[in-house]
Amino acid sequence: MLYRRWHAQASRAPLASGTGNRAAILTSITIVAALAVGCSNGERASPGSSGGSRLDPRYGTSASPRLYSEADRIPKGGGSYKIGAPYKVAGRWYFPAEDHNYNRTGTASWYGTAFHGRKTANGEVFDMWALTAAHPTLPLPSYAYVTNLDNGRTVLVRINDRGPYAHDRIIDLSRMTARMLGTEAQGLGRVQVRYAGRAPLDGDDAHERRFLASQPWSRQFASLPGRMSLGMPPTLRD
Repeated sequence: MLYRRWHAQASRAPLASGTGNRAAILTSITIVAALAVGCSNGERASPGSSGGSRLDPRYGTSASPRLYSEADRIPKGGGSYKIGAPYKVAGRWYFPAEDHNYNRTGTASWYGTAFHGRKTANGEVFDMWALTAAHPTLPLPSYAYVTNLDNGRTVLVRINDRGPYAHDRIIDLSRMTARMLGTEAQGLGRVQVRYAGRAPLDGDDAHERRFLASQPWSRQFASLPGRMSLGMPPTLRD
């Protein structure tokens, strides 16, 4: 999901969403667009262990360098507004557009530690503890309501990256979003995604937080500080 330097071809290697239960699978893809395409949880190449870029000689691509560690507070916003040109991944074309009637159901995955502190497709920095997500076609940044069809929970997220592209996955959630929706433990979940308009470039997440606080089920997290940060390092709590 993170910003990559694309050459003729790029790779996607599935990586478990922090669960370590899914085997990695490499998929060769061809990008037919002059845009930064992110990688998705479940189909990403692991970044270098040192936090820098690691070029994969088989596919000629590398992940963006890590800009912030897990101990750092991730800055909000800082990216640009973009929709992007049509692009092709693993033989399938994607057509980015602002579709006010977008309403889809499918599978959601999530991503976390391996990509925390790295740039997203629109130039923001991925924060696994923020209520964000990646989507293959919706505008960046924008809002979307994501509903877990198994328990009825709904979270408003900020779409600020591209992906996922594996199987029937339609959205890639941050770790915090997956935790709030109740899909973190299993890694995948059945969801409904509805477009909710453009999001501000400054990264202000007050809208998402207010919506989350308005949900009756979120009361179980009410005692948590700041960004509903169960499991967030104390140094990062608001």
